[in-house]
Amino acid sequence: MRIGELAARAGTTTRTLRYYESRGLLPARRTGNGYRSYDESDLRLLRQIRTLQDFGFDLEETRPFVECLRAGHPEGDSCPASLAVYRRKLGELDALIGQLTGVRDTVARQLERAELARAELAAEAEVPGGPEPVCELGGNPW
Repeated sequence: MRIGELAARAGTTTRTLRYYESRGLLPARRTGNGYRSYDESDLRLLRQIRTLQDFGFDLEETRPFVECLRAGHPEGDSCPASLAVYRRKLGELDALIGQLTGVRDTVARQLERAELARAELAAEAEVPGGPEPVCELGGNPW
């Protein structure tokens, strides 16, 4: 199949395919008249790359999976190098989850502090419900 058909079947663009070719992820076979030529195995490589990228893997991280498929393995993640990438990615995700949990805890404490301060203002005010806070930075009361 030619590059346009492969791009359409893979749900991507010919430009992307040429980029993958330049990075050595997609083989560059040519017909006698100079057109790029692809087969079903190339579509399989592309699907592997696209799936991993959808999961947040960068292009270089897909290389072991592509090489595994090219070596004739039934799945791109059945080789030791692919498993190592999975492990490394899980470690990165765990670290990010830890950072996000820390940020979430900080925001929750800030919210709790702000709600407590507002409740104290309301309790001290003569008007039930207390005064509405006004943003003094922009001059507009929201």
